[in-house]
Amino acid sequence: MAFVQQSSPHTHRARPTSRVMLWVILATLPGLLAQTLFFGWGNLINVLWCVGLAVVAEAAVLWLRKKPLSVFLRDNTAAVTGLLLGLSLPPLAPWWVSAVAVVTAIVIAKQLYGGLGSNPFNPAMAGYALVLISFPVAMTTNWPEAAMLFQGAPDFADTLARIFSGTQTAIDGWTMATPLDEYKHKVATHTAAEILRHPTFGEGVARGWEWVNAAFLAGGLCLLALRIMTWHIPVSFLAGLGLMSLAFGSNPDQHAPLSLHLLAGGTMLGAFFIATDPVTAATSHQGKLIYGAGIGILVYLIRTWGNYPDAVAFSVLLMNFAVPFIDYYTPPRTFGHHKARRGLPSRNRG
Repeated sequence: MAFVQQSSPHTHRARPTSRVMLWVILATLPGLLAQTLFFGWGNLINVLWCVGLAVVAEAAVLWLRKKPLSVFLRDNTAAVTGLLLGLSLPPLAPWWVSAVAVVTAIVIAKQLYGGLGSNPFNPAMAGYALVLISFPVAMTTNWPEAAMLFQGAPDFADTLARIFSGTQTAIDGWTMATPLDEYKHKVATHTAAEILRHPTFGEGVARGWEWVNAAFLAGGLCLLALRIMTWHIPVSFLAGLGLMSLAFGSNPDQHAPLSLHLLAGGTMLGAFFIATDPVTAATSHQGKLIYGAGIGILVYLIRTWGNYPDAVAFSVLLMNFAVPFIDYYTPPRTFGHHKARRGLPSRNRG
């Protein structure tokens, strides 16, 4: 009798991996809806394209490895990887940029390491980082201007044609710099009040972006309520980012304020849906706190003094490197054993 061999993560609850991944997919829908409402059809098209391509790429590698497709495709992990890339990539990025990111994530960052449970790096962020470094023009000039759906945003057909035309350059009147990028490049020559008058920021923190981050925050809180994940990584991520911003960015005329760090870019998506990947994150609660705080600190450092306006992908990958070290020094307590006492043992003088 032949048995199907599967690697970690293992679960002892009545929650198979496929169901957990399905909850993750459902929790991202408010964020996807907000992206579509405020920035047009681009992210929705990217999500559909990336998810379909991710499933096909995973099926192709599984077939080459002579693995049963029905067993491994039903865990929904490939769909989640494609979904995260579709949510993270610029909405108007050319189709081939998304394709390179997806194939890199599934084939190289996941399957070449042995598949689910064996990959040391977050597959979606590995694919994102590769295309960000390799195709900087396409990845930095295809962010659409915030415009309510049906009230100024390009229609579905125009967006579809733009994405699948394959051109890297932006179209005037469609695209605009992201709030973090706009603030970072103008703060050296302008005051905060002057920068915030730019249309990118609107009347709130960052036009449209605050609602997108609030939607991902709501989805992440639902996952916490369902105990799909623990609070340690998201809270320590946001705490590390917040403390760094309060320590070094208290003057908005020099650095982006805390509100912009929390409610612009991919902060909430990264904190609740990317950094919490159970395969590549730390294991123990103490380790998760260190891991999440490290990501938050690195996000602030790269955003403020690095060459990239957003830094979730690089921060997650750098902390993935540190996970074996963190796990080695923060092992979870063995069930049934007490935590070792600190200090010198007391002598019995009786």
